Amino acid sequence: MPYPLATADDLAATVKLVEDTGARIVARQGDVRDRESLAAALQAGLDELGRLDIVVANAGIAPMQAGADGWYDVIDVNLTGVHHTVEVAIPTMIAQGDGGSIVLISSAAGLAGIGSADAGSIGYAAAKHGLVGLMRVYANHLAPHSIRVNSVHPAGVDTPMINNEHTRQWLADLVAQTGSPPDMGNALPVQVLEPDDVANAVAWLVSDQARYITGITLPVDAGFLNKR
Repeated sequence: MPYPLATADDLAATVKLVEDTGARIVARQGDVRDRESLAAALQAGLDELGRLDIVVANAGIAPMQAGADGWYDVIDVNLTGVHHTVEVAIPTMIAQGDGGSIVLISSAAGLAGIGSADAGSIGYAAAKHGLVGLMRVYANHLAPHSIRVNSVHPAGVDTPMINNEHTRQWLADLVAQTGSPPDMGNALPVQVLEPDDVANAVAWLVSDQARYITGITLPVDAGFLNKR
C-alpha cells in the first residue's frame, strides 16, 4: 500500500495499553486472506482466555488509485477477509450457547456510490457494500443463537489510511477527472472523525445496552450520508 500500514511495533504498543489496565491479552499477527492463520490466532486466544463473545472485523485497505491488482487486493482483504473472520468465529460462538455480538466495520462508501473510476476505488466501494449483504445474511442466520450482527459505517477518520499524501493526490486526481471538487464534506462542522468515535459506537453495539439491536447499518459519519 502507498500509505503506512500497521506494524509489529503498533501491535506491541496495543498489547502494552491493554496490559497497563491489568487485563489479559493474546496478540497474534495474521492475514485475513488466510483462513487458517485466523483460525490459529483464534485458537491461541481461546486456549488462554477460554471464551469468544465479541468479534470486530476491522481489517481493511484502501488502494484508491490502484489498477486491476487493486481491485483484487481490496476485495480479498475487505470482503473475503471479513467473511473468513466471521466464519472462523461462528462455531465457537454457537457452541458456547449464550449468544454474542459481531460488528463488521464497513464505510460510508458502503452506503453511497462515492469514489473515483479507478479500479481500486470501485473495488473499495464494492467490498464495503458487500459487507452490508454479509451482515444482513449473518444477522438472520445467527439470530436463533442469540448472536447479533451489525455493521458500522464511518466517514473519513484521522488515521494514516486517510491522512497521507496518497489520499490527497487521489482527491486531486478526482477533481481533474470530474472538473469539480468532490463533495466529501460532513454535515456537522468537523473535517474528520477520531478513531475513538468509531470505537465508542462499536463498544455500544456490543454492549447489553444494544442487546436487541441486530441487522442494522450504523453510520458514524457526522451527517456525511444524510447530505447525499
